[in-house]
Amino acid sequence: MPLLIRFWRYTWAFPNTLIGLMLALPVIALGAEVRVVNGALEVGGGKAGKCLPASFPFAAITLGHVIIGIDHKILAHCRSHEFVHVRQYERWGILFIPLYLGSSLLQLLQGRNPYLYNHFEREACTLASQYDERHPHHHPS
Repeated sequence: MPLLIRFWRYTWAFPNTLIGLMLALPVIALGAEVRVVNGALEVGGGKAGKCLPASFPFAAITLGHVIIGIDHKILAHCRSHEFVHVRQYERWGILFIPLYLGSSLLQLLQGRNPYLYNHFEREACTLASQYDERHPHHHPS
C-alpha cells in the first residue's frame, strides 16, 4: 500500500484510535500486554479481563487501530473479525462511531438485536468468515 494512503488511513482513524489508547491505559496499568499486529495495537491479559463480570457483552473491542481484549488467546481467535473493524475505521474515520451507534439504534427500533443485526457487525462477521475459510491455518501474530 502506498505510504500516502497508509498515512491517510491512520490519520482519518486517529480520533477513534486516541479513544482506544485512553481506554487501553488503565488496562495496561492492570498488567495487560501490548502487541503490535498488522499495524494495530492489541492489548490483552492482566487483571482487567479477570475483573469483568461473566455477563460482559463482548470479549474484544476495536477503537481505531487499538484492539482491547480479555486476553491474547481471545484476541487471536477473533483477530479476523476485529481487523474488519479496523478497516471500517479507516474507511469511515470519525463518522464510524456515530454510524455504528445509529445502526444499532435502527435495529433496536425495528425490534431486532442491536448487535447481531448491526450493519458493521454483519459485515465484520461475513468478511472474517470468508477470510478464515480461505486461510484456515493462518493466525497472524
